[in-house]
Amino acid sequence: FQDPMSALTPVYTVGDQIAEAITIHHRDGGRAVGKQEARRRAVELLELVGIDQAEQRSRSFPHELSGGERQRVVIAIAIANNPDLIICDEPTTALDVTVQAQILDVLRTARDVTGAGVLIITHDLGVVAEFADRALVMYAGRAVEEAPVADLYADRRMPYTAGLLGSVPRLDSPRGARLVPIPGAPPSLVTLPPGCPFAPRCPLAIPACREVEPDPVEVGPGHWAACIRSAEVAGRSAAEIYGVATDPVAAPTNPEPEVVVRVRDLSRTFRLTKGVVFRRQVGEVRAVDQVSFELRQGRTLGIVGESGSGKSTTLHEILELRAPQSGAIEVLGNDVAALSREARREMRGDLQVVFQDPVASLDPRLPISDILAEPLQAGGVDRAGRDARVAELLDIVGLSRTDASRYPGEFSGGQKQRIGIARALARKPRVLALDEPVSALDVSIQAGIINLLLDLQRDFDLSYLFVSHDLSVVKHLAHTVAVMHRGKIVEYGDAEQVFGDPQHEYTRTLLAAIPRPDPARR
Repeated sequence: FQDPMSALTPVYTVGDQIAEAITIHHRDGGRAVGKQEARRRAVELLELVGIDQAEQRSRSFPHELSGGERQRVVIAIAIANNPDLIICDEPTTALDVTVQAQILDVLRTARDVTGAGVLIITHDLGVVAEFADRALVMYAGRAVEEAPVADLYADRRMPYTAGLLGSVPRLDSPRGARLVPIPGAPPSLVTLPPGCPFAPRCPLAIPACREVEPDPVEVGPGHWAACIRSAEVAGRSAAEIYGVATDPVAAPTNPEPEVVVRVRDLSRTFRLTKGVVFRRQVGEVRAVDQVSFELRQGRTLGIVGESGSGKSTTLHEILELRAPQSGAIEVLGNDVAALSREARREMRGDLQVVFQDPVASLDPRLPISDILAEPLQAGGVDRAGRDARVAELLDIVGLSRTDASRYPGEFSGGQKQRIGIARALARKPRVLALDEPVSALDVSIQAGIINLLLDLQRDFDLSYLFVSHDLSVVKHLAHTVAVMHRGKIVEYGDAEQVFGDPQHEYTRTLLAAIPRPDPARR
């Protein structure tokens, strides 16, 4: 399952849950397997999927394991009875990149040991390229293309497949190269249009595409595509098909822009306490440890690392605009510890944030006009000025001015994130803090947001503090990269140098774990 925590019962140990799967389904010569034998087999399965100290950890409850360990337990349950088929529904989506690589290795081991076939359902084209032998592409509930993975990536014949592959940020692409977003949004399955369901979004569509839904036709050995325009797709790049220029955004011309955010020796420690009435400290966690970096005007600083590395805590410390627990933070040349209440209020207009979840960050009860006008009203802008700025903001982020009267629930995920970006831009900030801004979006929608961020930085000379666990996205946007591990920055420097010639072992591990959308590199 995608979420291993919801797949496991929280009140039973993981060993008992694996043993239960064995005793219920497994039969040995018509006799049910006993509890002791099932427990022994459960420990063996935990060892097989790579759980250290399997005997001891079998007595742990799900909440006592990490996300990757819980997913390993789910895999152990799945292979407990030597299945013929293992179905994996987004098995790596909620995991860090290094844990994701480990889970794929565990799935390979499970496949080889049991001899089972594996059906993996995923939106991650890198996972497909690294793991699968054949791939089936679906759109609006229909299979639109199927082929051996190597053929699909090298010679896709369906415009939708071409668009998916063109929208993926790649480590071997130059910084600032524009991606190929697929225009529009998927149709409702309740009211599908006649003909090919992709025709309304397809740049190659002709009238015949809207008349009859095409049947899959063979376009190569074992390669099928449901498209009457497959010949026009062959040999053309996604950029050619969709008419998108992918040239990198022009590099900044100022060789030494001013520093807009400076962090020196920042540390943040959290107390671990015990007790309900009389709470006492039993330890502490240093979430951020002696972190230092600079962000310059018109540039992007990417802060990367796994969950728990301290990157989000670092961002929150900056956004507080208050004296840190230890160290110093300067924003636009001002030490935040010395800011008056009024100065802090003014500075918040220059330092805005775009959140990870566009749904949770927008009030569903307010129309878009009110959402965008709220920060303007707080800044003392009059009604006429607010209305004019709201219309301007919608233009800037690629939405229609008529959308101002609509509510968040009427928009797609990508459109909601555009609204979130528009709100962040309302008071014309100089610095945007971007906390995983595209991680909740599908790959084709993600491409449009990345292109928008590139355009905004070019047009308004914005500075980005970009926090993400997705190194491919960071490589696409960042001028400078800080790699965090256990609260410390272990590598810091020019993005091209860090990605091209990493010096720290942890950075090399992160880069090696990234699934590449290229089957030839398996």
